[in-house]
Amino acid sequence: MKPNKGSHSVYSIHLHLVLVTKYRRKVITSAMIARMTEVFQNICKKKKSLMLQFDGESDHVHLLIDLHPDNNISQLVASLKSASSRIIRKEFESEVNKAYSKPVFWSGSYYITSCGGVTIERLRKYIEEQDTPLD
Repeated sequence: MKPNKGSHSVYSIHLHLVLVTKYRRKVITSAMIARMTEVFQNICKKKKSLMLQFDGESDHVHLLIDLHPDNNISQLVASLKSASSRIIRKEFESEVNKAYSKPVFWSGSYYITSCGGVTIERLRKYIEEQDTPLD
């Protein structure tokens, strides 16, 4: 992937985020996936980031995000989870209420990992091989 340019930085931060439904209940439908796509894209855009890929199954979703360095990762995830939960519970009330008696949707936890063009081992070797000044 080609790096992005900011006013004072060049960056390439890619994150793989997995959100799981509360109690791993199989509540997500194809219509919910379509709506989540819009919600997640809008939130990423507001945070100067880009959702590169999104899909999921009945009990979890995967997002690939090109993150702007101004963002705090945990705050971005909180925004994604809270907005999508609120909208999905409102717009798909009858489906969600079949699975949950309380106003919940996502599990409190999530999985996130950075992903990039090289392995950690290769990056370590590159840094180790820098020409250290001998003074």
